[in-house]
Amino acid sequence: MSIIIKDLNKSYNNQHILENLSLQINTGSVFGLLGPNGAGKTTLVSILNQLIKKDSGNIEIYGFDLEKNSNEIKKISSYIPQTYAFYPNLTSYENLEFFGALYGLSGEKLKQQINYCIEVTSLEKYIHKKAFAYSGGVKRRLNIAIGLLNSPKIIYFDEPTVGIDPQSRKYILDVIKNLNKKLDTTIIYTSHYMEEIEFLCDEIAILDKKRIIIQDKKENLIQKKSIISIQLENRTLEVDVLNSYDNFLNIMSELKNKNEKIININFVDKNLENMFLSLTKEELRD
Repeated sequence: MSIIIKDLNKSYNNQHILENLSLQINTGSVFGLLGPNGAGKTTLVSILNQLIKKDSGNIEIYGFDLEKNSNEIKKISSYIPQTYAFYPNLTSYENLEFFGALYGLSGEKLKQQINYCIEVTSLEKYIHKKAFAYSGGVKRRLNIAIGLLNSPKIIYFDEPTVGIDPQSRKYILDVIKNLNKKLDTTIIYTSHYMEEIEFLCDEIAILDKKRIIIQDKKENLIQKKSIISIQLENRTLEVDVLNSYDNFLNIMSELKNKNEKIININFVDKNLENMFLSLTKEELRD
């Protein structure tokens, strides 16, 4: 396991944000962390990256205790935030030089790592241009390049595709997928875009009401089904027609024989978003 969390608690102003939260994340997985606004996702990721302190509970990352082995965990971890985390008046290369030096890189090793990060994120055209002039997609790629400088074993991505064009978004998702496949990097991915979670993740957890309410492999959670919803006067029937359309025909025949009035018939493909809304309910979270 790359991450083991047991009975994690965190409060602000006597209000519980995380309460007895337990979670395990497999090494080398792409792990999707979902939750409504205010569910505690940012708090959890901030604790794992030692940006804020937990109140209680135990956390191990790659066998290291979060509190006792803080420096060892920092060496193998990288956090790529939603906000831009670079200096806008520096070029890509200058930003990478600066942050690489903070990681303790120098000389030929620093040059090699910078060139690798530039290649992975396709920043070649921008290495001598100041970052403030970049498009949103290029800025996101520079964020990722900086996060790869220390060759992390585990990377936390927090909404890395917000506010960018579809081409840049697709490119970034492919970069993340390749990092996981080629380097066996463990990826923790938070997003409000359900299709991104479906595309990337092997395993998914939903955080709501201070704790993990469900965690499982993606295919087990989604269990995609082609559903026909039959709305009657006083009830609604759902029929799975993915494997057997005959079942739908038999039900329709039975309803006709009983003279039940059909108000409407809808076809629905159940997906991750349907599952998420059914578990967290549909009321607004402000």
